[in-house]
Amino acid sequence: MRLKLLILMALAGLQMRAQVVDDCLQYVPAAVAVGLDFCGVEARHELRERIALTATAYTALTIAAGSLKLVISERRPDGSDYKSFPSGHAARAFMGAELVRSEYGWQWGVGAYAVATGVAALRVTGDHHYLHDVAAGAAIGVLSARLAYWLLPYERRLMGWDKSDVTVSALPTYDYGTRTIGVALTATLP
Repeated sequence: MRLKLLILMALAGLQMRAQVVDDCLQYVPAAVAVGLDFCGVEARHELRERIALTATAYTALTIAAGSLKLVISERRPDGSDYKSFPSGHAARAFMGAELVRSEYGWQWGVGAYAVATGVAALRVTGDHHYLHDVAAGAAIGVLSARLAYWLLPYERRLMGWDKSDVTVSALPTYDYGTRTIGVALTATLP
């Protein structure tokens, strides 16, 4: 039932302009990865760890995709700029899809991967990317999510999450316009 609702929401959104749809849908799988447990679906990790996983994966893919865009400088099919390779939209969508699959299993992962594939298809049919751009973006997204899971034990120790009396949260950020990286930290100490 929930998968049908997710698909219906995606299809309803397709009535909007395609550019708006893929701009919004790219974030849906990551939002589902963080918040699906609020709908009663059991997650593998607690909320703060899901947020850390998403932030770590997003940071990794932003660095990887942003660096490749600068180095490769491929012209888009519509000729608008030279930031075609790889697709950041596809990377973000597939990152979220892999987080959903890893956190909630394939029964939810299939829907998330369907949304991610839809985002990639919209990027190609909208003349924003070539097929190899979205394929590379998808690979970067999935690998970024896997890297986040690999780094999670280290983040637990760094943040003090293995101790019950300390809570620390970090949110890394990257601004494409100014090419700056930042980190917001909060801590609750005994």
